[in-house]
Amino acid sequence: MHVERVADQNARKEHLMQQVRSDMALAGAQTLIEVLPNEKCFLKCITKPSTSLSAWEQGCLGHCMDRYMEAFNIVSRTYVQRLSQEAESMRGNSSSSSSL
Repeated sequence: MHVERVADQNARKEHLMQQVRSDMALAGAQTLIEVLPNEKCFLKCITKPSTSLSAWEQGCLGHCMDRYMEAFNIVSRTYVQRLSQEAESMRGNSSSSSSL
């Protein structure tokens, strides 16, 4: 009975920790998508601030954001693949060590 309660507490703790990690990753991704490209692209494309954007500035901002999002998506996919591979590797290691 006591062992089951400890196991249940450990499972809840692990679930909570995973949720916190997930929330932190989401917050980091939102920052990467919302803040960084705006700052970088603004500095690159807006050379003379005025009351409106020129056609060139609009095109530059659009192109800059598109490239940023492409790069972000590539990095995200690669990161998710690596996490999956590491998780699979850890599952393989734990199952082989438990069979000893």
